[in-house]
Amino acid sequence: MNIQEFEAQLKADNFDDILTLEKPVGYAMGEHTHPFEARALITQGDITLTVNGVSTTYRVGDVFSLPALTPHHEDAAAHGVAYRVGRKQQAST
Repeated sequence: MNIQEFEAQLKADNFDDILTLEKPVGYAMGEHTHPFEARALITQGDITLTVNGVSTTYRVGDVFSLPALTPHHEDAAAHGVAYRVGRKQQAST
């Protein structure tokens, strides 16, 4: 999937906030959450996400999704990572 197709899919799925993020070699973040749902396409490097004790590495061309408020760890220490990401805010209750 190319970036244009990915962005079209994000927009069709109501991901209004779309941006590019880069994390340098050495980047790692301990367990945390985000107040938004995220879907990302890896464009450079790789990142490992650990959710519920299960680690998955995403490489160039891979897409990952992460529901809002999901506790996770991020690790791109070996190569750094760049990705195009869509964010969908949680609906207020």
